[in-house]
Amino acid sequence: MKFEKIHNKGQAQLFKNYYLEMLTKTHPLVIWGMYVPIICYFLYYSGARLDFSIARIALTFLAGMFFWTFFEYLMHRFAFHWVAESERARKFVYVMHGNHHEFPRDKERLFMPPVPSLIISSVIFLLMFLFIGGNVFSFWSGFMLGYLLYGSMHYAIHAWNPPFKWMKPLWRNHHLHHYKDDHKGFGVSSTIWDRVFGTMFDLKKEKEDKEKVQELMYNKR
Repeated sequence: MKFEKIHNKGQAQLFKNYYLEMLTKTHPLVIWGMYVPIICYFLYYSGARLDFSIARIALTFLAGMFFWTFFEYLMHRFAFHWVAESERARKFVYVMHGNHHEFPRDKERLFMPPVPSLIISSVIFLLMFLFIGGNVFSFWSGFMLGYLLYGSMHYAIHAWNPPFKWMKPLWRNHHLHHYKDDHKGFGVSSTIWDRVFGTMFDLKKEKEDKEKVQELMYNKR
């Protein structure tokens, strides 16, 4: 998706209705506060009510976290960057993800807002239940923690310098996705699937513009 200008200030107006517009915004702590109690209860339920062993719960939970990275890649590449033909479809893609590319520093739209988030996560839970039965309580919990970590990582990438040197490729991969080529660098919480499917930037050949990177930070140092 190409825009005449990428705005590092402000945010898109997605709806004319004030209340609908407010429903498109959220704070990371709201989403964490919404899902952490559910995750904790589901893990408790897996052990106390379903009598699953700690090992089974832990392995299923970790599998859910790993599955999130694959789901994240597929959604970002094929759904969020869907090349829509109709005006209505283009509007949908813009509301879902395009506005983030036009206003990448909009802090209020880095997580899916509460109402659509609960609807989508509930549908995913039911679909998972059809395939894995009772294991869904720990698998979905890992999946959703993966989502929470992804959202927080996404926020951090747009806000701060990488805290550790080994995380730098993740930061650069996503910045290049936004500011150079949005046909590559679809992984946000991990570059695993970019490497597997050949959509990883060749970071050794990409010149790093430190001044440009500094412009991408919410709070300049």
